[in-house]
Amino acid sequence: MLSALNNIFKITELRRKVLFTLAMFVVFRAGTHIPVPGVNAAMIERLFTSGNLFGLLDMFSGGALSKFSIFAMSITPYINASIITQLLTVVIPSLEQWSKEGAEGMQKINKINRYAAVGLGVIQAVGMAYGLRAAINNPGFFSYAMITITLTAGTIFLMWIGEQITARGIGNGISLIIFAGIVSRLPDGLHTMFQYLNAGTISILNIILFAVIALLMVAFVVAITIAHRKVPVQYAKRIVGRKMYGGHTSYIPLKVNQAGVIPIIFASSVLMFPITIAQFIKVPWVQKIAGYFQWGSPLQTTVYVLLIIFFTYFYTAVSLNIADMSDNIKKFGGFIPGMRPGKPTTDYLDKIMTRITLAGAIFLAFIAVMPNIIVWITGISGIYFGGTALLIVVGVALDTMKQVESLVLMRHYQGFMK
Repeated sequence: MLSALNNIFKITELRRKVLFTLAMFVVFRAGTHIPVPGVNAAMIERLFTSGNLFGLLDMFSGGALSKFSIFAMSITPYINASIITQLLTVVIPSLEQWSKEGAEGMQKINKINRYAAVGLGVIQAVGMAYGLRAAINNPGFFSYAMITITLTAGTIFLMWIGEQITARGIGNGISLIIFAGIVSRLPDGLHTMFQYLNAGTISILNIILFAVIALLMVAFVVAITIAHRKVPVQYAKRIVGRKMYGGHTSYIPLKVNQAGVIPIIFASSVLMFPITIAQFIKVPWVQKIAGYFQWGSPLQTTVYVLLIIFFTYFYTAVSLNIADMSDNIKKFGGFIPGMRPGKPTTDYLDKIMTRITLAGAIFLAFIAVMPNIIVWITGISGIYFGGTALLIVVGVALDTMKQVESLVLMRHYQGFMK
């Protein structure tokens, strides 16, 4: 492992990419400690408790939300804009056409994502300023406008940092910003755990049990993240001029967890809607309904699991076009052994994808409720160790390591992931 890391820093280009990425992380972490002017940050920090959606959002921002810093909204508006654009690709022909045009089409889609992120950022900033108005020192139009502009500018700056990391650093910049925010919360969690130990609330056995469960979860998430079903494809021989093409066997990798972490985010957002409405409507029956959907209640957990399964199938169907996949196999002279090209191939791929998506949906549902199970088993509460964060960290880490591996192998060094 040490020799592999040494190989990285022997390559000048790779060394510069790594150092640039680390420098951007420093800028990001410094910004999380710059507070928005005119706001009582201490009052806001008390509103964010671990284990609910607010704790999840605070984790994504690396603690910037609970501190109400200039990066309080993190990169969330850009992510929401990207998800909305991806969903609209199915219904808007021009977006669908751009998605098939390669790098040039992606540039057009990214431009739309940037403008949409600014619009969503303004809306979210206004909502945050109004929702947290009790913590504003001097409520008024000028204060709301200043908070909105500051938060939106912070998100735009993070977008720029992400694009710079993608262009001049290693990995996907947007994903790495979220990765850095999640990992930065680890020391706080360890500090809280040792505070519980010193106070006598938990014992050393609880910590050992927590560590064992955490390691097993990491191994489980890594296994499912890289798991895929290989569908063999045979390509017929073709003679073009004096050259022969094809005549080889390949395979299509169908991922078990094709939807990633998106279903958990969608389900969390839907379940937070009744609680959010109850904060503004002080009616007894509304408060009663919101009480049933409190985080960790039996009804909330049941609906949460069902929503995750639904959104897993929904997002997989949107992001993976089985018909186009079948047409591409046919276009390049390929076929699945035992299946005729066309509709039989489409039906076969759809049947396989339906089955493995069920396994992926159950996996996501289990990961989503795992924090409640960990609290029940270990008795350690107040530390957010959710599968959502783990999915993101593992996915980003694997993708980044693959990029480093390819750069190292290009320079004829021993690989990084051996």
